[in-house]
Amino acid sequence: MPLRDFKALTFDMYGTLIDWETGITRALRPLTDRVGREMSRDEVLEEHARHESYQQQATPTKRYRDVLAVVYRRLAEQWRITVDWDECVRYGESVQEWPAFPDSAEALTYLKGHYQLFVLSNVDNESFQRSREKLGVAFDGVYSAEDIGSYKPCERNFTYMIERMASLGIDKSVILHTAESMYHDHLPANRAGLRSCHIHRRSQRDGYGATMPPEETAHCEFRFDSMAEFVQAHRATL
Repeated sequence: MPLRDFKALTFDMYGTLIDWETGITRALRPLTDRVGREMSRDEVLEEHARHESYQQQATPTKRYRDVLAVVYRRLAEQWRITVDWDECVRYGESVQEWPAFPDSAEALTYLKGHYQLFVLSNVDNESFQRSREKLGVAFDGVYSAEDIGSYKPCERNFTYMIERMASLGIDKSVILHTAESMYHDHLPANRAGLRSCHIHRRSQRDGYGATMPPEETAHCEFRFDSMAEFVQAHRATL
């Protein structure tokens, strides 16, 4: 099925449109500067991913910003650093400041002229609103972890989205799920019967960074290194 034949794009937000790895590492500096040894960016991100994944599974109804506060405390404990709760809360609030990738806003503006655009994100609604402002586009629907009461890769998040979109007259056969994370997005999208597009933001780096490694290989119909490449490919189909 060529790109032009899909009717709706569903996006992961953090890691795909918002540069969460840069946001995370910047916001963790007050902690990582006190570790007392050199840590690579990916080492920090991988430890963050491990604690975040565990906490999301343990407390699926907790708001994302509050999950991040707990993650900060767990990292501090792991690295033998004393922190107070206010510092943890400030880290949770930092998600609102994470930057968009340079190509995200322009790509979304172009794609809005050809598709309906939706978001399925592991985020709380307040944090999402601040992130959305960086993207400059009105989405046709937003399905947050706070709304659903669970976090991706839980399959109920995808079921929720598919059912809500069906009520708008959009069948899953014309949806293209567009994301970076194999763990959070592409494997559960496969299981939900959705076609998907991999925006491989980490194509120049090894490992999985701020996401857990996938349990198995996911299938993606399309793969691009950036949203700008996605737009170029779509233009080529016209």
